[in-house]
Amino acid sequence: MRRLATFARRIAADVRGVTVVEFALVAPVFCLLLMGSFDIAHSLYTRAVLQGVLQKTARDSSLESGTEIDQRNKLDEKVRKQVRALVRSGDIDINRRFYRTFAEAADAKPETWEDTNKDGTCNRKERYFDSNANNVWDKDGGNEGQGGAKDATYYTVKLTYTALFPLWRFLGKSSEQVVEASTVLRNQPYNDQGSYGAGTWKNCPQ
Repeated sequence: MRRLATFARRIAADVRGVTVVEFALVAPVFCLLLMGSFDIAHSLYTRAVLQGVLQKTARDSSLESGTEIDQRNKLDEKVRKQVRALVRSGDIDINRRFYRTFAEAADAKPETWEDTNKDGTCNRKERYFDSNANNVWDKDGGNEGQGGAKDATYYTVKLTYTALFPLWRFLGKSSEQVVEASTVLRNQPYNDQGSYGAGTWKNCPQ
């Protein structure tokens, strides 16, 4: 009995191997934190690069030759190639909307309409004021495309890709990452804006 008590005291005082056990407990948490840090850093870096690429391409698009469709497609392809160098797989959505002024682009207000059913959208033959004369009710008040001289173009790029690390799967979250960049620039030449026709009242589709 005395020997057993002595042996028990020796075992209790023996700290050999404690570090290994502690590391086994801490390592998974540490690895998750490390992967999370890398993933967030990569997302921030991707956002910064995307914004830089967008700014350069948007400036090129705002030149007089940038209104041509083939030129615009070349610039969009340039964005895609540079983004692919950073994120090889993923969906890249490029969108241009143009406005008469910077103020309209910043407000992005829907065209005036009679919301008779109070659902927040123009439908069921509700009347709307087609201020940009494109025969469509625009919820942001803009028009699709690059626009013409002196128009303010709101240029956006949305990148959707799978996270580099499986951290979010462990947490039961989606591993899909979404990074967006946007800018507003005025098309050149600045003193030759085309005239806009007077708006008219029309009806939304059923």
